[in-house]
Amino acid sequence: METTPCLCLACGKTVKGRADKKFCDDYCRNAFNNKSKSEETAFVRQVTQVLKKNRRILEELLGNKGTITQPKSKLVDKGFKFNYHTHRYTNQKGDVYSFCFEYGYLLLEGDWYLIVKQEQ
Repeated sequence: METTPCLCLACGKTVKGRADKKFCDDYCRNAFNNKSKSEETAFVRQVTQVLKKNRRILEELLGNKGTITQPKSKLVDKGFKFNYHTHRYTNQKGDVYSFCFEYGYLLLEGDWYLIVKQEQ
Protein backbone atom coordinates (compact mmCIF):
# COMPACT_ATOMS: atom_id res chain seq x y z
CA MET A 1 0.00 0.00 0.00
CA GLU A 2 1.51 3.30 -1.12
CA THR A 3 0.66 6.61 0.60
CA THR A 4 0.91 10.07 -0.89
CA PRO A 5 3.27 12.35 1.00
CA CYS A 6 1.55 15.19 2.84
CA LEU A 7 2.67 18.72 2.05
CA CYS A 8 3.00 21.53 4.59
CA LEU A 9 0.08 23.94 4.29
CA ALA A 10 2.40 26.92 4.83
CA CYS A 11 5.54 26.25 2.80
CA GLY A 12 4.65 23.24 0.63
CA LYS A 13 7.53 21.02 1.79
CA THR A 14 6.98 17.33 2.46
CA VAL A 15 5.77 16.69 6.02
CA LYS A 16 7.38 13.84 7.91
CA GLY A 17 5.80 12.19 10.94
CA ARG A 18 2.20 11.36 11.76
CA ALA A 19 -0.24 10.78 8.92
CA ASP A 20 -2.49 13.65 10.06
CA LYS A 21 0.32 16.19 10.44
CA LYS A 22 -0.34 19.39 8.46
CA PHE A 23 2.80 21.49 9.03
CA CYS A 24 6.49 20.72 8.91
CA ASP A 25 7.29 22.70 12.08
CA ASP A 26 5.95 25.20 14.64
CA TYR A 27 7.14 28.18 12.59
CA CYS A 28 5.03 27.13 9.60
CA ARG A 29 2.01 26.36 11.81
CA ASN A 30 2.21 29.81 13.44
CA ALA A 31 2.80 31.59 10.12
CA PHE A 32 -0.20 29.84 8.53
CA ASN A 33 -2.53 30.61 11.46
CA ASN A 34 -1.38 34.23 11.70
CA LYS A 35 -1.92 34.79 7.99
CA SER A 36 -5.36 33.17 7.95
CA LYS A 37 -6.57 35.32 10.85
CA SER A 38 -4.81 38.57 9.92
CA GLU A 39 -7.79 40.21 8.17
CA GLU A 40 -10.16 39.38 11.02
CA THR A 41 -7.66 40.51 13.63
CA ALA A 42 -6.94 43.76 11.80
CA PHE A 43 -10.59 44.81 11.99
CA VAL A 44 -10.92 43.83 15.65
CA ARG A 45 -7.67 45.62 16.44
CA GLN A 46 -8.88 48.79 14.68
CA VAL A 47 -12.21 48.84 16.58
CA THR A 48 -10.44 48.14 19.88
CA GLN A 49 -8.06 51.06 19.29
CA VAL A 50 -10.99 53.43 18.71
CA LEU A 51 -12.76 52.18 21.86
CA LYS A 52 -9.61 52.59 23.95
CA LYS A 53 -9.05 56.10 22.59
CA ASN A 54 -12.65 57.03 23.42
CA ARG A 55 -12.14 55.65 26.94
CA ARG A 56 -8.90 57.64 27.41
CA ILE A 57 -10.64 60.85 26.29
CA LEU A 58 -13.53 60.34 28.73
CA GLU A 59 -11.12 59.42 31.54
CA GLU A 60 -8.98 62.50 30.87
CA LEU A 61 -11.96 64.86 30.80
CA LEU A 62 -13.57 63.40 33.91
CA GLY A 63 -10.40 63.24 35.99
CA ASN A 64 -11.21 62.39 39.60
CA LYS A 65 -14.60 64.13 39.56
CA GLY A 66 -17.81 62.13 39.87
CA THR A 67 -19.55 63.72 36.89
CA ILE A 68 -18.78 66.59 34.53
CA THR A 69 -20.43 68.28 31.56
CA GLN A 70 -18.49 69.06 28.41
CA PRO A 71 -19.47 70.51 25.02
CA LYS A 72 -19.53 68.14 22.06
CA SER A 73 -16.86 70.26 20.35
CA LYS A 74 -14.33 69.46 23.06
CA LEU A 75 -14.87 65.72 22.61
CA VAL A 76 -14.68 66.02 18.82
CA ASP A 77 -11.48 68.11 19.00
CA LYS A 78 -9.83 65.34 21.00
CA GLY A 79 -10.82 62.76 18.35
CA PHE A 80 -13.80 61.13 20.10
CA LYS A 81 -15.87 58.89 17.80
CA PHE A 82 -19.50 58.79 18.93
CA ASN A 83 -20.39 55.72 16.82
CA TYR A 84 -18.12 53.48 18.90
CA HIS A 85 -19.15 52.35 22.38
CA THR A 86 -19.12 49.10 24.34
CA HIS A 87 -22.65 49.17 25.76
CA ARG A 88 -25.63 51.31 26.70
CA TYR A 89 -27.44 51.81 29.97
CA THR A 90 -30.96 53.18 30.48
CA ASN A 91 -31.69 54.60 33.92
CA GLN A 92 -35.11 54.74 35.61
CA LYS A 93 -35.86 58.16 34.07
CA GLY A 94 -35.33 56.69 30.59
CA ASP A 95 -32.01 58.47 29.93
CA VAL A 96 -29.74 56.36 27.69
CA TYR A 97 -26.04 56.49 28.54
CA SER A 98 -23.46 55.19 26.06
CA PHE A 99 -20.35 53.63 27.60
CA CYS A 100 -16.77 52.99 26.57
CA PHE A 101 -15.92 50.36 29.14
CA GLU A 102 -16.56 51.98 32.55
CA TYR A 103 -16.80 55.60 31.30
CA GLY A 104 -20.13 56.81 29.98
CA TYR A 105 -21.71 59.87 28.42
CA LEU A 106 -25.23 61.20 28.08
CA LEU A 107 -26.36 63.75 25.49
CA LEU A 108 -27.84 66.83 27.15
CA GLU A 109 -29.49 69.87 25.59
CA GLY A 110 -27.47 72.12 23.30
CA ASP A 111 -24.82 69.55 22.30
CA TRP A 112 -23.47 69.18 25.85
CA TYR A 113 -22.55 65.82 27.31
CA LEU A 114 -22.65 64.56 30.86
CA ILE A 115 -19.63 62.32 31.49
CA VAL A 116 -19.77 59.72 34.27
CA LYS A 117 -17.82 56.75 35.58
CA GLN A 118 -19.71 53.54 36.31
CA GLU A 119 -19.16 52.19 39.81
CA GLN A 120 -18.15 48.55 40.07
